[in-house]
Amino acid sequence: MVAQEFTVDLSKPLVFQVGHLGEAYQEWVHQPIVSKEGPRFFANDFLEFLTRTAWWAIPAIWLPVVCWFVTMSMRMGHTVPEVALTVGTGVFVWTLIEYTIHRFLFHTKTKTYWANTAHYLLHGCHHKHPMDGLRLVFPPAAAAILCVPFWNLVKLFATPSTAPALFGGGLLGYVMYDCTHYYLHHGQPSKNPARNLKLYHMSHHFRVQNKGFGITSKLWDIVFGTLPPSNISGKTS
Repeated sequence: MVAQEFTVDLSKPLVFQVGHLGEAYQEWVHQPIVSKEGPRFFANDFLEFLTRTAWWAIPAIWLPVVCWFVTMSMRMGHTVPEVALTVGTGVFVWTLIEYTIHRFLFHTKTKTYWANTAHYLLHGCHHKHPMDGLRLVFPPAAAAILCVPFWNLVKLFATPSTAPALFGGGLLGYVMYDCTHYYLHHGQPSKNPARNLKLYHMSHHFRVQNKGFGITSKLWDIVFGTLPPSNISGKTS
């Protein structure tokens, strides 16, 4: 007797269903449903609430934190040019973190129940429902938790007076990333470089999903050879 393949019921909460797809999960999650109406994740209303974040919450919450860290380095005696250079370094480092996380964590291959479930929560949901505007940016509560180990890591590599500005720069890079990502999906840029970057990212979603991992720029895709083929990088569905 042949076992029947599991089918996801889109009318029911999805998170605890997708794990049952097993090896079929990767194919399923990379077949996007283009609708601004996002699916329900959890039956529990509070858990469901935690999965939804308006894009404007990211700059509203995190830019004051960025300013606080940057001014901390200034209070410790650094000049404005020194702090600006350190912040710029933090932003640059973030672009590499952005690329690395997107390529090696968000696009890891999974097939077991809990691995599929975790992947769906992290990034799979975005590829399945790429126009879900309330699940495009990272929930602030989860970001706050992740800030702790990143802050401790920065303190290992920087001096006490430059660490705040370096961390603030990285956090600024993250804010730029999340806002850019939202704009690439829901904005309608008519001029370059924004228009070209939108086409580039849409190619990642709808044509070559194992290439084009940069969001704010193509820099690291160029460096590591993950640019999509030139004949399709400028097109979208």
